Amino acid sequence: MKYTQGKYIIIQKAAIARNIYSFTISCPEIARIAVPGQFVHIRADGFTLRRPVSICGIDPERGTLRIVFEIRGEGTSAISRLNEGDVIDMLAPLGHGFTINPDFKKVVLIGGGIGTPPMLSLAGIYGKKSAAICGFRNASAVILQEDFAGTGAETILCTDDGSAGIHGFVTQPLEDLVRSGGIDAVFACGPAPMLKNVAAICSKNNIFCEISLEERMACGIGACLGCACKTKRNDEEYFAHVCKDGPVFNAEEVLW
Repeated sequence: MKYTQGKYIIIQKAAIARNIYSFTISCPEIARIAVPGQFVHIRADGFTLRRPVSICGIDPERGTLRIVFEIRGEGTSAISRLNEGDVIDMLAPLGHGFTINPDFKKVVLIGGGIGTPPMLSLAGIYGKKSAAICGFRNASAVILQEDFAGTGAETILCTDDGSAGIHGFVTQPLEDLVRSGGIDAVFACGPAPMLKNVAAICSKNNIFCEISLEERMACGIGACLGCACKTKRNDEEYFAHVCKDGPVFNAEEVLW
C-alpha cells in the first residue's frame, strides 16, 4: 500500500448540509494514485489520533481530492473550522478501494447517509452505466444529488420519513432494479444494517457486491490492529482489518 503524509492546501470549502462539510484539497501526488473507496486520515490540531474520512472525488488532472464529512465529535469539529487557504495534515491514500471493471455494463451504487460521498467517485467512473441510490433520514440531510446527476448516473433518492424522494429504505429500489435484470455489480457504503440487507439481496440473486465498512481507526495503516472485523476466507473465519484489508470488502466475505 503506497501512501504519503503531508500538509496540503484547502482550495475550496462549503457547508452542504447541517454539520456536513465539503473540502477540495490540492494534493497532486495523492490524486495521481488514489482510487474510489480509499480514505484519508486527518490530523486535527490538539488531538493525538487522526480522523478517517472517505474520499469523495478524485481529479488527477487538477491534482485535487474532495472529501465530504460530518461533524461527529470534537476532532471533526476542529477539522470543520479549517478554511480555504489553510493547510490540512493528511495521511493518504489509505485502504483497499472498489473494483473498477470496464466490462461492467450496469452497476448500482448505494449510499446511506454519510456513506454516500465515497460513491460519487465511482459514479464519475461508471457514469451512465450506473444507478445511484442514496438514502437519508430526511430532506434536510440530503447531499450530493446534483453531483450524482452530473455524472450521468440515474439518481434515486430515498428518505426514512418520506420528506424527499421515495418514502422508504434503499433496499426497495434496489430490489426493483434487480427484478429488471442486467445488473453486473452493486457497490455500497453506509450503516451496517443497510449493508447487511444489501448483501443479502445480492447473494440471493448471485450479483457481485462490494461493501465499504465503517470502523474506529487509530493508526489507519494496520499497525495497531484496533479495527478488526470478522470475515471468512476459504471457508475459515478470519479477522481482517478495515483500515488495511478494507474498507472495501467483497460482501460474501463479511460475517455479520
